[in-house]
Amino acid sequence: MYYVIKRVLDTPLVSFMGFKVPKYIASKNSANVIFEFTKDGKVVRKWIKKEEIILLTKNQELFLKTMRQFKSVEEMQQKLVDAAREQLDQCIESFSQTMSNELEEFNRDDMQSILKSL
Repeated sequence: MYYVIKRVLDTPLVSFMGFKVPKYIASKNSANVIFEFTKDGKVVRKWIKKEEIILLTKNQELFLKTMRQFKSVEEMQQKLVDAAREQLDQCIESFSQTMSNELEEFNRDDMQSILKSL
């Protein structure tokens, strides 16, 4: 059995997916690795670009250790993103409130000025 860790490119944050596979096919002349799975008694093949593969090993302990490290990095990234999003939301709210107050003040002063000039 082989263990694979692959980078997932469809997400905004760097994330990883781990899986086990009984067989793979690789070639120096190809940019892809073909993984063979058996599903419902049928052989299913999935192509993955070599550059997306982080780890391909028979060593289950190395796989688990590496996967835990990557998941820890993902959690840390998510916490940083959540904190940044919260800070951005607070800045937007503060800016919106300030602009609302300024416009209210401007409208009040401006209206009095317009009324006086009539």
